[in-house]
Amino acid sequence: MNRLEKLHEFLNAEPNDPFLKYALATEYLRINNHQEALKFYLDLVKNHEDYVGTYYHLGKLYEALGEKEKALATYEKGIDVARKIKDQHALSELLGVYNNLQDELYD
Repeated sequence: MNRLEKLHEFLNAEPNDPFLKYALATEYLRINNHQEALKFYLDLVKNHEDYVGTYYHLGKLYEALGEKEKALATYEKGIDVARKIKDQHALSELLGVYNNLQDELYD
């Protein structure tokens, strides 16, 4: 059984586990299946809003797909969440990618 199959098996047993959804999104990214990764990231931001690591990776995926405005909006939402849950590390990372993308788009 490969990693994807194992993760799906775990998710079937624990369908609301945000870590498993995040792991699946990451695994799909690893094999360049952006649409499946996007599906899991979008589920996370909808159903597990405080799972703050999602926003960085979803934003980066949007950047890779050429959807830079969606990336900015995703980073902004992540910044709000990081502030709300007082996660300074995530906040710092999200501010960094947000500012870099702002500079790229508007300079």
